[in-house]
Amino acid sequence: MTRQPLDPSPGLKWALLAGALFYIALVLLLPLTSVFVEAFRKGAAAWSEAIVEPDARAAIRLTLVVAAISVPANVIFGLVASWAVAKHDFRGKGLLVTLIDLPFSVSPVVAGSCFVLLFGAQSVFGEWLVSRDIQIVFAVPGIVLATIFVTFPFVARELIPLMNAQGRDEEEAALSLGASGWQTFARVTLPNIRWGLLYGVLLCNARAMGEFGAVSVVSGHIRGETNTMPLHVEVLYNEYNYVAAFAVASLLAGLALLTLTIKSWLEWRHRAQLIALGH
Repeated sequence: MTRQPLDPSPGLKWALLAGALFYIALVLLLPLTSVFVEAFRKGAAAWSEAIVEPDARAAIRLTLVVAAISVPANVIFGLVASWAVAKHDFRGKGLLVTLIDLPFSVSPVVAGSCFVLLFGAQSVFGEWLVSRDIQIVFAVPGIVLATIFVTFPFVARELIPLMNAQGRDEEEAALSLGASGWQTFARVTLPNIRWGLLYGVLLCNARAMGEFGAVSVVSGHIRGETNTMPLHVEVLYNEYNYVAAFAVASLLAGLALLTLTIKSWLEWRHRAQLIALGH
């Protein structure tokens, strides 16, 4: 028996669409619009002044530095992990995939607390670190580690399904023709996964710049030194400096909009690639 496609009445269809658009406007568009309205409430000069203020510039610089370190680290891990999972059979593959998904199920605050327990002054390694004048927690290294932890699944989880869909035939053919492992990866695998890789990098970078929970725990909130952009927004807001807080927040919101635009384009390319593979 052939199933007939669901074809709701025009009235129900428009009611569902109107409900969805109303919810999106209420939960997403209205708060996002309010960020920009509040940021420019006292004019572009006040917005610019809040952005170029020394603590704000330090927060922006630190955010970019953390992203510049954590994103490449996660790209390398994601490529290695997805290559291992999709192209090879080994014991513990299921465990590796589960561990990759772990940051999705662990609260960022809990993740940050774990690093404090490991590297804080009273931690397992605290005495050893203090004796060598090495500071991880409440310093940039701790922020980088926390950011890497919360963002490392993004690249791997984008590439694993794509590589599984591609199979191993092309790589095995290249190896049989005498190509080395590196040549096979660079000339066969990498071109086939480039759009999925870019998509994963984009999501990883957006999360790295916008991470709050884990970074808040390990940063120490040292103004001008360990405050990233989200933490600086919190500090300004708690000081009732709303225009400056929303000015910095507008930069993050602008990043989110840019990310959404690029994400939509990459999703289209990614979907076209999967269709070409017959999936």
